[in-house]
Amino acid sequence: MIPVSGFDGAVVGVLGLGRSGLSAARALRAGGAEVLVWDDTPAARERAEGEGFEAVDLVRAMERLACLVVSPGIPHLYPAPNPVIAAALEAGVPVDNDIGLFFRSLGAGWDMYDRAPKVVCVTGSNGKSTTSALIHHILSASGRESQLAGNIGRGVLDIDAPGDGGIVVLELSSYQTDLARALTPDVAVFTNLSPDHLDRHAGLGGYFAAKRRLFAEGGPDRAVIGVDEVEGRFLAGQLAEGRADDRVIRVSSGRKLSGPGWMVFARKGFLTEWRKGKQIASIDLREIKGLPGAHNHQNACAAFAACRALGLGPRDIEAGLRSYEGLPHRSQLIAEREGIRFVNDSKATNVDSALKALQAFDRVRWVCGGLMKDGGLEGLAAGLPNVVKAYVIGREPEGFALGLPGVEAEICGDMATAVERAVADVQPGEVVLLAPAAASFDQYDNFEKRGEDFTLKVRAALGL
Repeated sequence: MIPVSGFDGAVVGVLGLGRSGLSAARALRAGGAEVLVWDDTPAARERAEGEGFEAVDLVRAMERLACLVVSPGIPHLYPAPNPVIAAALEAGVPVDNDIGLFFRSLGAGWDMYDRAPKVVCVTGSNGKSTTSALIHHILSASGRESQLAGNIGRGVLDIDAPGDGGIVVLELSSYQTDLARALTPDVAVFTNLSPDHLDRHAGLGGYFAAKRRLFAEGGPDRAVIGVDEVEGRFLAGQLAEGRADDRVIRVSSGRKLSGPGWMVFARKGFLTEWRKGKQIASIDLREIKGLPGAHNHQNACAAFAACRALGLGPRDIEAGLRSYEGLPHRSQLIAEREGIRFVNDSKATNVDSALKALQAFDRVRWVCGGLMKDGGLEGLAAGLPNVVKAYVIGREPEGFALGLPGVEAEICGDMATAVERAVADVQPGEVVLLAPAAASFDQYDNFEKRGEDFTLKVRAALGL
């Protein structure tokens, strides 16, 4: 645990008692704060009360609070602030989250280290989980102390205090970067940007601004920036003092980068590191099963660049890339039989991530559908030629299927029917791919449950 510093003897409110909220409450208490908590769910309040926390109406307790700590799923500005947060803003009570508390508290014992720990933060629309996990895997495989937390794995305040020279890798969502009062990573990574969470950020500009805070507020020693979208190019241009400024490492998948600066790019399955006008390293990514497709090659480039910024050599990084097996629900190969692959990419909850999944394979039996997001399905057009047939799930599959012009689509409704039909139709050389391009909440609690259901149904159909 990382005890939270700066609130010894003060009263702090915690709103939202999921994983991050409850760990924040524990860490605040460990740092000497008096913690008052609230969650709209009775079971969550009971769980916290079972650990000795006092659940109270935080609006009525606002005058006592030195700070209000908010879980990431709770709106603090758009589309409208939660009533507790609105009361805090009215009363002038500072609002923070567990990420801000982490950065506020990590350096409290800095004098105990011969080599200060480092923090790597990864944000972006797609690929941030894989990139974060890949950085952590490479570091661990090379013998470096590493912990993975944030929007993936453990709550950030639940981790152990890092050892001498230890590294903490954090995946950060826009919800987390938008609110944290302190953001001071040593290395910050921006993977890419595509429309998502637009209601929460009042549009694409607000969404990008939330991501940008990690770099503008944090001032990292090194910034790894995906430059395949204009927002990434803009961000890299803002951070760099000039073309040769190697504090910014530009990353691309699909095109060669050149110039006097520091760059890592992938083309035709080969990763290249380019620095000061010279090629430094090259890695063949094509046979790495844990990283299929151009989108995963972008993740590999970002992870490579971050690890190089931390001082690892190219050969150590390559060994880590080759031993990486992938994350559940993210381009996860769950079965292979007679030249047919079954891939679970349930995390492809938006159009951009689903497009990249479709483009990773040539002939796809596509399980798709769910709770559609704003913007429609037009962005999938470039990937639809790879689709042999779509098997549409969700509560309103007909509407989803109408957004797939030129694609043979079978209305299945539920996962069992979709998998049964896809398994019956699939031919050698094809891929049965779950990449929904939609949220899961119309039929599942989360994308993990959806991916687990797909995996179970596939294995049952194959008799595994």
